[in-house]
Amino acid sequence: MREYELYVPLHDNEGQPIDPEKLTRLKRRLVDEFGGLTHFPQTNEGLWQVGTHTFRDQIVILRVLAGDSSEADAFFLRLKEDFKREWEQSDVLIVTRNVSAV
Repeated sequence: MREYELYVPLHDNEGQPIDPEKLTRLKRRLVDEFGGLTHFPQTNEGLWQVGTHTFRDQIVILRVLAGDSSEADAFFLRLKEDFKREWEQSDVLIVTRNVSAV
C-alpha cells in the first residue's frame, strides 16, 4: 500500500487566504478517486529558503492511502499540475511512502 501526503497552503503567494471552497473541492476529488482521506486540520507552519530569503506559510495536511501505486502516482502527477495552476502556486509538496496496515 502507498501513502500520499499533500501539504496544502492556506494562503496564496500574495499572502491572501485561500478560498475554503478550493480545499473542499480538493478533498472531494481525493475522496472520489480513493474512497477516503485523512485531513489533519491543525495548522502547521512550513518554512523554506530560496537564496537569502526565507518563505513561511501556514499549511494543513491531507493523507490518502492507495492500493495501486502506479495509478495513484499518475493521478498525483496530474493533481499536482492542476493544483499549481488552480491555486496559483509555484509548487506543492506531495510526499509518498510505502506503508502496510496491521
